Amino acid sequence: MKKPLRAVFHGLRHEHAPGKLATLAKLRDDFEIVAAVNDLSSATPTWHNKPPTGEGLPLVSAEEALAMPDIDVVFIETANGDLLDAARPWAERGVAMHLDKPTGETREPFRELVSICRAGNVPLQLGYMFRANPAIRFCQKIVREGVLGEVFHVEADMNHAYGDDAYQAYVSNFKAGIFYNLCCHLIDFIVPMVKGDPVRSSIVVGAAPGDPPESRNRCAALVEWPGATVFLRSCSRNPGGPPCRHLRVDGTNGIFKLERIERFDNVALQVSLFLQNPAGSYASGNHAFEFGPQDDRYAGQFRELAEIVRGERPNPVELYDHDLRVHDACLVACGLMAPAAR
Repeated sequence: MKKPLRAVFHGLRHEHAPGKLATLAKLRDDFEIVAAVNDLSSATPTWHNKPPTGEGLPLVSAEEALAMPDIDVVFIETANGDLLDAARPWAERGVAMHLDKPTGETREPFRELVSICRAGNVPLQLGYMFRANPAIRFCQKIVREGVLGEVFHVEADMNHAYGDDAYQAYVSNFKAGIFYNLCCHLIDFIVPMVKGDPVRSSIVVGAAPGDPPESRNRCAALVEWPGATVFLRSCSRNPGGPPCRHLRVDGTNGIFKLERIERFDNVALQVSLFLQNPAGSYASGNHAFEFGPQDDRYAGQFRELAEIVRGERPNPVELYDHDLRVHDACLVACGLMAPAAR
């Protein structure tokens, strides 16, 4: 019987912290959380309905956690603005980590973290929440195999309808507002679908109707890659909430549609695919696929991380470069970096 990996849950203030703690509670064969770093006194802006208190876990300081022996993996779940500062000492110590998103509004701090991890072959798993999504993986597979032909247009959104006034103020702390906070999840899986790096971006950052004019909770960006355009949007006042999140990928040989990127209502993810000409193992014409139903957003990623740490699969070193490309693409899309900086 395998021994659970000794884990530290560093931070309780990230928006994803409650969900990830709930997932880890279901993966007791893989992980044993030996301590949680108490960051509840941090003044860095964040938001959540019910921040976890770490009840049932030993609460320690960051310094105490870093001094603990035999830690196999750390989950970095601080407020967004504290993520990279919290992650760096663990990377320098050589501890495998799951690091939540986003990866900063500037370029260099994240590049320095990746450089440390690469030099030490430290597994670094980013918390982009669609990485284990079976429908997204299918889309990436058929793009990679050329089934869709050359991708020339992608359209996706990260809309929702949750969040009180405090949430609207929270996302407005970022220069690109809610787009910076959420659309990185989309850019993560879009980057491998298009060629090269983004060459320009036009972003709109504004207030949703009824919110103060300084709010930044209604955002959209048109990002151009060589030969492809990508239109992304996010608003926190969208009717229906996350069910409206969708993905469409247009290629020279076909169109992929995923009308709900994820769902946890015991209904399968539903994909439609149209092909102009036969490709791969698929005939021309219309196809329908179902994936799911999903029961957990994070479990797939966490199981992969456990396998990497236990040596059951190799550390995916190609993700170091991928994550850097995603970070740069996010900065360009947000209007925070000129494309020429690459």
